[in-house]
Amino acid sequence: MNARTHTLIAAALVLGIASGPAAAHAAPAPPPAPTSTPSSASSERIAPLVSAPPNAAALEAAIAGLGPQHGDATAALVRVGGTAGRWQGSSGVADIRTGRDAIEQGRFRAGSVTKAFTAAVVLQLAAEGRVDLDGPVRRHLPGTVPDRYGAVTVRQLLNHTSGIPAADGPGDSFEAQWEHRFDVTDPRAQVANAVAKEREFAPGTAQHYLNINYTVLGMLIEKVTGLRYEDAVGARILKPLGLHRTSFPGRTGTRIQGPHNRGYQAIPKADGSRELRDVTEWNSSDRWAAGDIISTTADLERFTVALFSGRVVPRNRLEEMFTVPDVKDFASGKPAVMTAGLSRIVLPDGTVAWGKTGGRHGYNTAIGATRDLSRTLVYSVNATDAKGQDMNPVALGVIMAAFTK
Repeated sequence: MNARTHTLIAAALVLGIASGPAAAHAAPAPPPAPTSTPSSASSERIAPLVSAPPNAAALEAAIAGLGPQHGDATAALVRVGGTAGRWQGSSGVADIRTGRDAIEQGRFRAGSVTKAFTAAVVLQLAAEGRVDLDGPVRRHLPGTVPDRYGAVTVRQLLNHTSGIPAADGPGDSFEAQWEHRFDVTDPRAQVANAVAKEREFAPGTAQHYLNINYTVLGMLIEKVTGLRYEDAVGARILKPLGLHRTSFPGRTGTRIQGPHNRGYQAIPKADGSRELRDVTEWNSSDRWAAGDIISTTADLERFTVALFSGRVVPRNRLEEMFTVPDVKDFASGKPAVMTAGLSRIVLPDGTVAWGKTGGRHGYNTAIGATRDLSRTLVYSVNATDAKGQDMNPVALGVIMAAFTK
């Protein structure tokens, strides 16, 4: 595969986004039994999109040698599944201080993968007739979106075409964010800060992937259900699917509860070396319904299979998650790729995959699958620059090994 193809794939996926005991290993298991098929209206191939079993050698190579001396990641957890076969592996260390092996069933911050859960709950409410996707948001949240913004709809929040700008934060640099890592953020204050600015564009005319859209959706979920956002997701998705190791830290929480691999950020030093700063403990309330979920690869795989199978969002609303709006990206001018909670990626061999990446300091995560569930992928990579502008090389290598021949 040429460098340009790698660059295009990385650009589409980044939205969201050694020594020691680091040997990768495979663990065979029976594949899940999906019940969904691609929509006849889809441009994807109707036949199984992936027929070959996972390339174990390529997957092992993608995560080999991880640890404190690796340039890009200290650990990785990977689960590849689907009707074409399964592969599971881990590499690296759980803690650079002790050098313990990475915990294969460890929990991690899944970042913007949270958006798939948020979108799923909103679409459930739409299927129940409690939310009109084409109705204005202010119908449910009076006064939240000012009149000068126009009739911002629920669907436009879901697919990032609302035109609402980002809220102010501590700054883009790691050090600025580090200084405020224990700050507790009120989502309503975030929204008020954002909408005090001028809109970026007329609603529905462009796409700009921003957390603020899902912060508003979290507020909408609370208003319609009468529950805390976290409780609504728990009652509607986590409990029914048995996702017992998936949780939200809460507005004041800073720790990952349960076994987990610690996350690190590489900090350049004056002498040309680098420090790996432990960033495991962090308050994620500024991400809330857009990015503060904690989970495991097993739980996220179960969620992905159930979602694509129509067991989370009723089929009459599921297509929203596989529909890309016909607009351009606000920043790049390229065709939009984001949907309601997911994104679309076309791989070099023509395979179309759908999924969601996420990044929190110390953790890069992704869920993905083909529509027919012939191939699924979940990974957590303990990236040492997880919020960097470029796709983490280890994560990109895992994606390419999982979905390409």
